[in-house]
Amino acid sequence: MKAITLRNLPSDLDKTIRQRARGKRMSVNKAVIGLLEEHLTQATTKRTDLYHDLDDLCGSWTKDTAAAFDQALAKQRAIDQDVWK
Repeated sequence: MKAITLRNLPSDLDKTIRQRARGKRMSVNKAVIGLLEEHLTQATTKRTDLYHDLDDLCGSWTKDTAAAFDQALAKQRAIDQDVWK
């Protein structure tokens, strides 16, 4: 692997990169590599859009909340025999 040193990085760009790294829970180095790959290879590869609309909800349920949800869902999945005669 080759190493690259960046000098005179504008402070707003540095802030944006660090925010992205923090938001994706990755190192600044990995964030920069990801950004370079994303922007320099998009012309040669087909991009798949990633959506992060529900990221704040991932992992936020407790076991009790998940169990209550599963129980409510099970009731909805039950077949009412009187209706399906």
